[in-house]
Amino acid sequence: MRSFGSDNNSGVHPRILQALAEANRDHAIAYGDDLWTQEAQKAICRLLEDGELRPSFLFNGTGANVVALQACLHPFHAVLCASTAHIAVDECGAPGKLTGASLKEIATPDGKLTPELVRPHLHGFGFEHHSQPKVIAISQTTELGTCYTPGEVKALAELAHAHNMFLFVDGTRIANACAYLNVSLKEITVDCGVDIFTLGGTKNGLMFGEAVVPLRKELSGNMKYYRKQTTQLYSKMRFISAQFIPYINEHLWLENARKSNAAAKLLWKEIRSVKGVEITQPVESNALFFILPKEITDKLRERYFFYDWDESRNEKRLVCSWDTTEDDIRNFTGYLKSLVAED
Repeated sequence: MRSFGSDNNSGVHPRILQALAEANRDHAIAYGDDLWTQEAQKAICRLLEDGELRPSFLFNGTGANVVALQACLHPFHAVLCASTAHIAVDECGAPGKLTGASLKEIATPDGKLTPELVRPHLHGFGFEHHSQPKVIAISQTTELGTCYTPGEVKALAELAHAHNMFLFVDGTRIANACAYLNVSLKEITVDCGVDIFTLGGTKNGLMFGEAVVPLRKELSGNMKYYRKQTTQLYSKMRFISAQFIPYINEHLWLENARKSNAAAKLLWKEIRSVKGVEITQPVESNALFFILPKEITDKLRERYFFYDWDESRNEKRLVCSWDTTEDDIRNFTGYLKSLVAED
């Protein structure tokens, strides 16, 4: 099956499989006290030009988000996020359950928070009857496939810090943002004042694994305890971290993101001319959102798997992966064109 359902549906990059096989020899100290984990941490530190950072490796995106938020929050705190945010919509309430904090969802037209949208929610500080705003949480890229520019991230960081808050970035697709904006990971995190972020791998060619990167020392001190309590401490840690060594050192993180972004751009070029197609968001990463009559998308789904986004207006989401090919795109759009021609 070839689909545009999700970048979670793609396989594992051959170089990552090779790294896993290379790590699968002899014995190694468990729980991260191994040479692979040390080297993977150093690789991320070099990428961010800060040898004092202590990245942590975890199984999956939800776990990474929860652990990062736990480092920032007490149960009486509140997280401000977009109403489309993964932590608000697609994590089954895990952030609220495991941090005890409340999530305050903010409506956005494009998935992106702005200082103007956030400011009305910055109130109740010191008032014991209200949850205390403590984190501004953004997704990079957003769930609508849009990207925050460094200037937009910096503006949110400055707003957060002015109110003694943290800026957290869910970076499960942050590589796609770097590829689209042509910036380094450092330029879109450290240089913008981000306090803590996740670095995605699973959606970008890894078998499994994400990293949490605290950029403030006060957020890293208890990270290992949060990771353990959240059941994200893998005993055979080398098999997560071994993947991150070529992922970072051989620039696979950016190469794979460029491939999936380029595939989405080609898909956009092919699909935008189809009669009746309405593209609903700018294509700035590896996702495309579109509207067509339901009778056509129902037929399309008989051959291709993809997700609904907004059922009220029959809006659908297509996602390209690092291994999406031109043939995948030509075959999909050719079939779509034939359905429209029949209608």
